[in-house]
Amino acid sequence: MELILDGVRKAFWLLVTSDPEVMGITLLSLRVSGLATLVSLIIGVSTGTLVALTRFPGRGLVVSLINTGMGLPPVVVGLFVTILLWRSGPLGFLGMLYTPGAMILAQAVIATPIVMGITLAAMQQLPKKLRLQILALGATRLQLAWILTKEARLPLLAAVMAGFGGVISEVGASIMVGGNIKGYSRVLTTATVMEASRGNFDMAIALGLILLVLAFAVNLVLTRIQQKERPR
Repeated sequence: MELILDGVRKAFWLLVTSDPEVMGITLLSLRVSGLATLVSLIIGVSTGTLVALTRFPGRGLVVSLINTGMGLPPVVVGLFVTILLWRSGPLGFLGMLYTPGAMILAQAVIATPIVMGITLAAMQQLPKKLRLQILALGATRLQLAWILTKEARLPLLAAVMAGFGGVISEVGASIMVGGNIKGYSRVLTTATVMEASRGNFDMAIALGLILLVLAFAVNLVLTRIQQKERPR
């Protein structure tokens, strides 16, 4: 219990004093996970909507793959992204391995199926008559997709929260592709693991609490937007 209290006090002190290293780690965590979530939204929402609105051979298999992807183990994603970005790998010429860019790529791969799956489910739950009414009014396919996206905005906000929550707390892929380099690719999760492995449990608890506060703050903002948009 005393160890936990020490960690809480240290977390409070680090935040109050705006410790440069901790602030840098926190901002990098927010930047990497925020950009990864943005990429996953662009790909996930568009692809999920496309799959939901079209019928094609093998659609059931595609939906199954999307649902399976929602549970992708981060360490497996990290392994394959590392192989892709390795010096002799297909994308090795980019020189991205052990950089924040590699972490964004890995986290985007993790978050995209989550966003895609929730988008797919949200679109499928909309009344079929709504689609027919929109098309009957002369809307194009693109306009149809945009209107349906607006109608499904509440579950799509849940997709944002799920995607961001899945990557901000991820550690396996971030260590593998980022290298946990001090001042460059060290984020809150990887720093917490490192401090715990060194036996610095008070610092590890402090970093863990800061991570929880950060995740809560972001989700609080998104939840307020979601609940404000809720039909009354």
